[in-house]
Amino acid sequence: METIWDWLTVIAFGGLVVLMLNRSTQEKPVDHLAQYLVPAAGCAIANYIGNNYSDVIAAICLVLVAAYVYKVLKWPPADFLRGGSQGDGRGE
Repeated sequence: METIWDWLTVIAFGGLVVLMLNRSTQEKPVDHLAQYLVPAAGCAIANYIGNNYSDVIAAICLVLVAAYVYKVLKWPPADFLRGGSQGDGRGE
């Protein structure tokens, strides 16, 4: 944990793990484990690029990871900002 990219990607990956574990405890999980592979790999790639090549490209990678989580994994749910806790966590 020497660079800012180490910290940012570990935080993003930790959030991804918490989301996966939270959703896997549902009676009928709405996500597949394979859906988490893309953002996990994106975190690793962003960390590598940020540590070795370009901060701008690494930042773009992390933005793409966030966009994937928002669009595909549907987080945060629609009622998240209103303080709601109902629903299946998918924002539908």
